[in-house]
Amino acid sequence: MAIAPSNQTQRRGDVSVLVPPPAAPATPLSRCLGQIERRWKQEGHLASLWLAWPQLVGPQLAPHCRPLSLRGGTLLVGAAAGPWLQALQYNRHRLLGSLRGAGFAVRELRVQQQLPLALPAPAAEIEAASWAAHPSRVDVHGMVTCPCCARPAPAGELERWGRCSFCQRDRFAEAARAALMPGQASAAAKPSRAGPSQ
Repeated sequence: MAIAPSNQTQRRGDVSVLVPPPAAPATPLSRCLGQIERRWKQEGHLASLWLAWPQLVGPQLAPHCRPLSLRGGTLLVGAAAGPWLQALQYNRHRLLGSLRGAGFAVRELRVQQQLPLALPAPAAEIEAASWAAHPSRVDVHGMVTCPCCARPAPAGELERWGRCSFCQRDRFAEAARAALMPGQASAAAKPSRAGPSQ
């Protein structure tokens, strides 16, 4: 006959009674969650991607795209239409490198258009505040005449750059050409936009 360990027996009078083994000490919740996250990552579970997504794609892109499925090393990402979808497609290789660097076994990344996602409150507030102060808003800043091209332009653009956004774009392009070809910048300079004929 087998003998039970001493911590599983209890004497009650003349009789030894078998009792269940003592319970293991409680594991802290933080350690349990950490173990679950590590297991998800090792198994290639989509939930681990959901947790790391904002850090992997960045705070601007994260509210506009999300991982949809992860099967056989292929990650399918849904993105809102327009510039968000295009930004994700252009940065696909960089995102793939970030995923691999973070320990995710992703071999291929596919992007598909998805219905617009509702912005979380902080991102929506940041976007609204950014648009409220945007220099091209005519309803906020009003219209004035650009001193360079004599065309109507939002006053906010003149406050920011001293010219309209089109003239500023030409100025940036000229500076870029000068930086690339220092000796040939003036010869290759694009003529500035002419104002309206009078």
